[in-house]
Amino acid sequence: MSDTRVFESAESRRRFLIHAAVAVLVLALVAVLVRRYVPTLTSARELRATIHGFGALGPVVLVALQAVQVVVAPVPGQVLAVVAGYLYGAWWGTLYNMLGVTIGSTVAFWLSRRYGRPYVERVVHDDALATFDAVDDDYVRVALFVFFLLPGLPDDALCFVGGLTRLPLRQLVAIAVLGRAPVFFLVNVVGAFFEAGRVGAGVLLAALVTGVSVVAYRYRDALLGLFDER
Repeated sequence: MSDTRVFESAESRRRFLIHAAVAVLVLALVAVLVRRYVPTLTSARELRATIHGFGALGPVVLVALQAVQVVVAPVPGQVLAVVAGYLYGAWWGTLYNMLGVTIGSTVAFWLSRRYGRPYVERVVHDDALATFDAVDDDYVRVALFVFFLLPGLPDDALCFVGGLTRLPLRQLVAIAVLGRAPVFFLVNVVGAFFEAGRVGAGVLLAALVTGVSVVAYRYRDALLGLFDER
């Protein structure tokens, strides 16, 4: 029987075992944290109290959570946007949110590009992936921007799908950030209105964003049809 070498050297084997142990530890820690805190992360009131409890480190926690929700999606991004607006105001809240979105989108695009379509097929619903497959290559930039811009559409899934295109990573990140920024700002304004006691204005603006989201979701297939291959 031939001697099959898995590792080039004892040093390679040692590095592999160390990296594997660290990966298992990180995954176990993430699993425990998600299991423990997801009920809190889906409640705006509890999430606001949690972030506020970190004091000066609150913005860092907010940025980290927003980045994580793009990649693994346990936290609704809109909930974080309302919380950010309530705690830090419309402008600073939007800045913190967009920093998190930029980091998360970059990671999602990179994962998609690094591990390819088999990986994306495991994290994106088959119907959504098939729908975006129909977009003509000539309209990829415009299509991605429009779907990031409109609320109510699967923008986190778009980060993974976008990574399968030939667009440079910098362009993908720029499109995601510019497309998402307007709605994130509006939702942060909702939070700022609530903090200032302007509940009526906050509810009205939230209803407007929700209405646009419902319409965009309802006609998502028709919108995608505008960019189909001819």
